[in-house]
Amino acid sequence: MSTVYVTRKVHFNAAHRLHNPEKSDEWNRETFGKCNNPNWHGHNYELEVTVAGEPDPETGYVIDLGDLKSVLHERVLDKVDHKNLNQEVDFMDGIIPSTENFAVAIWNELEDALPSGRLDCIRLYETPRNFVEYRGE
Repeated sequence: MSTVYVTRKVHFNAAHRLHNPEKSDEWNRETFGKCNNPNWHGHNYELEVTVAGEPDPETGYVIDLGDLKSVLHERVLDKVDHKNLNQEVDFMDGIIPSTENFAVAIWNELEDALPSGRLDCIRLYETPRNFVEYRGE
């Protein structure tokens, strides 16, 4: 059998502030610039989740896309959409919400929650031109 890669793309909005509480306000302003705004700023995120595996001989699916949609909503979207990543998202507690850290945190939320296949890639777009990709350890 061949490995097949199945990807679902979702969209959500969230606010954050890039700020390292271990550093001075001056260091944070110099390092993060506008992204350190104490009144937050927001993004229209695009998230692509890729699951890899061999198609099931009975269904032809690596993963049922309806199941993947449900897991994405339960484990990620319902927690982050129209939320403040610094203050309202349990799996981001104590983590600087850079796109890099956010992608890793999303991976950790999804890795053990899939009913079939294996998590292969998280691609998180902060803007149409800026994204990160994470493939696990």
